[in-house]
Order: sequence, then structure tokens, then C-alpha cells
Amino acid sequence: MIGALVLGAAFGFFLERAGLGNCVKLAGQFYLRDFAVLKVMFTAIVTAMVGLYVLTAVGAVEPTHLQIPQTFLVPQILGGLVFGVGFVVGGYCPGTGCVALASGRLDGVAVLAGMAVGVFAFGEVFDRMRDLYLATPLGAVTLPTVLGLPQIAVVALVTSLAGGAFLLAEWIERRPRGVVE
Repeated sequence: MIGALVLGAAFGFFLERAGLGNCVKLAGQFYLRDFAVLKVMFTAIVTAMVGLYVLTAVGAVEPTHLQIPQTFLVPQILGGLVFGVGFVVGGYCPGTGCVALASGRLDGVAVLAGMAVGVFAFGEVFDRMRDLYLATPLGAVTLPTVLGLPQIAVVALVTSLAGGAFLLAEWIERRPRGVVE
């Protein structure tokens, strides 16, 4: 738990340093003006993926000790849509909302309060939604399994995709914008 707390605080620190405690900066992603979210999150994903691959390869982490969450396709798609709408409307995801709160931003307080209400409401109606929540179980799904590729190939592929996304994002951010008259 201490390790998780330290890693979470470090991640929050870097999110704040990247400016992701500001909903205006986060909204720039949706307007194709500022891709800091894409860059920070892809960097976190690739760093964790490469780090975990190396740690398991050298025997520092036992793969059987890793827990892969189960996939439930329909409820996770619906949850992703709810998450996306909340992100667009509120301007924050849960992590960046916590960063905004820690930075003293009142909009972060409002978004986190809304999330808390949503979590409470979901808990209240969960029994009536249990069948939907457990619909379309696929088990533990991983990219190497889905793609039929070895882990090292998936690590290389995702890292390459991240690099390509960074280049595309930089190109989009540098392009001239139209002038509104």
C-alpha cells in the first residue's frame, strides 16, 4: 500500500507538472489543439509496459502474481461511454480531477463531488443492473493473446504506435490555425 501511495503521488505530481490539473488544457485534446493528455498517458503506458516486461524477463516480477482483470465487453463499452461523456462535460478524468483538487481548483472539487455521487448512485442500483454488469464475459484478455503475437512484439508495436502518435500530435499542434473574423 505504501508503494501504491508513493507511485500515485508521483504520478499526480507529473500530471500537475504537465498541466493536466487544468481543464482548459485537458479540453485542448478534444479541440485538437493540445495533445498533452495523449503524450503523458502514452508515456505512462509505455513506461509501465516496458518496465513490467523487463522486470518479468529478469525474474524480478513473477508473471503468475500479476492479476489481469476480467473483460466484460458490453458493460465496459457502456462504462467507457459514460466516462467519456463525463470527461468532456466535467473537463477531468478521476486522476486529473484529484490533481485539480490537490492544486486547489474548485472545478476539480465539483467534478470529484459529481464522481462521488455517481459512485454512490451506481452502488444503490447495482443489484438491479447486475445482469448487465456481468454481460458478455470474455475472461482475461491481453493484447498478445488477441493479436497472436509474443509479448516483445506487442511491446515494440505499442511503443511504435506511441512514437507515431507523438509525431502526429506534434504535427497537428504546429499547423497553422484558421483566423476567425
